[in-house]
Amino acid sequence: MTLLLAGDIGGTKTILRLVQAEPKPDSTLPTLLTLHEATYASREFSSLVPMVHKFIEQATEKVGQPCQAEKACFGIAGPVVNQTSDLTNLGWSLAADDLCHKLNIPLVSLINDFAAVGYGVLGLGVEDIYTLQQGVPQMMAPVAIIGAGTGLGQGFLIPHADGYRTYASEGGHADFAPRSELEFQLLKYLRDRYNIERISAERVVSGMGIVAIYQFLRDRHTSEESPEMTQIYRTWQSEIGQERKTVDLAAEISKAAHAETDYLSQETMKLFIDAYGAEAGNLALKLLPYGGLYVAGGIAMKNLDLLQEGTFLRAFLQKGRVSPLMKDIPVHVVLNSRVGLIGAAIHAASLMAIGV
Repeated sequence: MTLLLAGDIGGTKTILRLVQAEPKPDSTLPTLLTLHEATYASREFSSLVPMVHKFIEQATEKVGQPCQAEKACFGIAGPVVNQTSDLTNLGWSLAADDLCHKLNIPLVSLINDFAAVGYGVLGLGVEDIYTLQQGVPQMMAPVAIIGAGTGLGQGFLIPHADGYRTYASEGGHADFAPRSELEFQLLKYLRDRYNIERISAERVVSGMGIVAIYQFLRDRHTSEESPEMTQIYRTWQSEIGQERKTVDLAAEISKAAHAETDYLSQETMKLFIDAYGAEAGNLALKLLPYGGLYVAGGIAMKNLDLLQEGTFLRAFLQKGRVSPLMKDIPVHVVLNSRVGLIGAAIHAASLMAIGV
C-alpha cells in the first residue's frame, strides 16, 4: 500500500485528494482508493505548502492515523517548465524540489492540468464516459484529448512499453479555420473587435468563445434577444473589469439555450458546438487517435445533450476526401469532473514505478 497526494491547482480553487494505491494484477495502472478529498479557495493561502499542511491535518483526523504521502503530483492550470511553475494570478511560485523538502514528501511532480487530464482518461470507467462514436478502437494507438473551458486545452497520449505517456500541446492556439460564410463573418468580427490580425481556435471554442459568438449574433440581430437575456447581458457588461462578478455570461447563454427561452443563445450554442466538433476533427486528423479522442472539460459535461444532437459529430467527420478515416476514431465525452485528480494520482503512482 502506498499513500499518494493528488492535486488540481487553479486560480480560483484547489482540490486535494489523498489516495491509497495498490498494484493491480495484469495492469500498469494501480487500484486507487480515495481516503480524503477537500476543496480550498486558492487565494486564501499564501502558497501551496500551508494548504497541504491543513489538508493533511484534516485527513489524519478523518482517517484516524498519520497520513504522510510518499509521492505527490499536482496538476497546475498554467505552464510547467523544468518542474517549476509560476501562478502569477495567485502570486505562487512552485518548485518540485522545494515542495519535497517543505512537505516531507520524497517525490513530487508538477504537471500541466491538461496533462493530468490525459493521464486521467486512462483511469476512467465505463460510467465516466459517454460515447458519441464507437469507431474501431486499436490497441497501442495514440489517444487525443481536447477540452473547452476557460481556454481550449489539447493534448495526446503515446503508447510506450510501460503504458501510455501524456504530452501537452498548445493546439488551442492554432488558427481558427472558418468553414462557412457565417464563420468568415465571425472571424472578421473578432479581428475588428479585438483589433488583432490573427484569431485562434481558442477565441471561438472556449467559454470566452461562447460569449464572443453571442456578441457577434447579438450585434447582427439585437431584436431577437429575449428581455431576460437583455438584462443579464447589461449586468454582465456593467461588471467588466470588476474582481467580483455576479454573472457568468457563458453559463447563462448555455442555460437559455437549453431552456429554449432565447433565440440568440440557441444559435450561439449551435455555432459553438459546430466549431467545437470541427476543431476536435482537426486534432484527430493530426494524430489519427484510434485509441480514442476524449472530449473533456466542464462545457462538454454541461452540454452533453447538445453534443448528442449530431452537430458535433457531423462537423468532426466533415474532412473532405479523408472523411472515411474519421469514422473509425472512437469519440468519447468525459463525464467525471475529477478526471484531472485521477490523472494526478495515476502519475504519482508512476513516479513510484520509475523512481523519478
